Amino acid sequence: MMDVAAQAGVSQTTVSLVLNDAMGARLSHETRHRVLAAAKELGYRLIRRGPSRTSATSTGAIGFMADEFSTDPWCALALDGVREKAWEFGLTVSVAVTRGDAGMEQAAHAQFLNQPLLGLIYATIQTRRIEPTPALARLPVVLLNCYAADRSLPSIAPGEVLGGRMATKRLIQAGHTRIGLIEGETWMDAMRDRLKGYRQALASHEIPFDPHLVRPGNWEPSAGYAQTHELMKLRQPPTAIFCANDLMALGCFEALKELGKRIPEDVAVIGYDDREIAQFMRPPLTTMLLPHFEMGTLAVEYIIDHARRPEKRPAQIKVECPLVERASVQKMAAQ
Repeated sequence: MMDVAAQAGVSQTTVSLVLNDAMGARLSHETRHRVLAAAKELGYRLIRRGPSRTSATSTGAIGFMADEFSTDPWCALALDGVREKAWEFGLTVSVAVTRGDAGMEQAAHAQFLNQPLLGLIYATIQTRRIEPTPALARLPVVLLNCYAADRSLPSIAPGEVLGGRMATKRLIQAGHTRIGLIEGETWMDAMRDRLKGYRQALASHEIPFDPHLVRPGNWEPSAGYAQTHELMKLRQPPTAIFCANDLMALGCFEALKELGKRIPEDVAVIGYDDREIAQFMRPPLTTMLLPHFEMGTLAVEYIIDHARRPEKRPAQIKVECPLVERASVQKMAAQ
C-alpha cells in the first residue's frame, strides 16, 4: 500500500479508502483513477479477508489502550476506526482507559499480556512524545497520536504541518494576504506544527510574516472571541482569520458579528478539527478534518501487516488532514 501511495502521490489512507471502496470517502474521480492505475501497474491486489466464519474471539483480538476518552472525541473516533477495520479481519478489540495513571496502565498491560492479542494500539488524546515503558516492548505495538523520542516504535499521527499549510493556502487562494492566526496552547505539538504550516504557506507565496497577526489562544471559544477583537483593532486588520480549532472559530464568529462584519464577505474564517458543531455554524465553517478514524484503521492494518514481520526501521506515518469546504471562505471581491 505504501508503494501504491508513493506512485499515485497520495497518502496510504487514501489508497486504503479507494481499494476498500469505502462509503462516504470524499475523493475525486481523478484521485481514485490514479490509485487504481498505480495499483494495477505495481501488481498490487487487496486481499479482502472479511469477518471470520468462526467465532471472532477464537482468532484473537487487538488491544487498544488510551490515556483519556471522555474530554474530546478523538480517541473515540480512532477506536471506531480500529473496531471497523479489526472486524474485517475477524478480530475483536479489547479496550483500557488509564487516565494517565501509571498503576492503572501497568495493570492494563498485565491484563493484555494474558490475552491472545495480535498487537496493541497505544493511543493518546493529545499528539505528544511519550517515553515507552518496558511493558510496551512485550507486545507488537503501534503508537497512535503519539511517538517515541527515538522513533523506536511505529507511530501514526496527523499531518499537522501540512494541515496548517493547507488551511492557510486555502485563504491565500481566495485572495487574502492579511491572514490572522489565533493559536491554541503553544506548548502542544499540534499547535507548533500548525503554526509551522501557516508560516510555510506564507513564505511559499512570498507573503511576509507579521507577528502582530498571530494571537495567543487556549482552544476555547472565549479566546477566539477576545483575540478576534484584538486583531480587528489593528491599523491593518486581517481580511481572513485561521482559528487553530473550531471552538475558537465559534468565538471568532461571535466577535465578527458583534463588530458588524459579514462572514465571508468582509472577513473569511477557517477552523480546524471538523467538530460536529462546524456544520451548524452560520455560515457553516470551512475547516480541516482531524483524521483519527482513518488513523485507527491504519493502526490495525499496520499491526496485521507488520507486527509479525518486524522492520528494521519502524514506520512513522503522518496522515493528511483533508480540507472540508463549507461557506465561511470565498474569493475576495476585487478591490
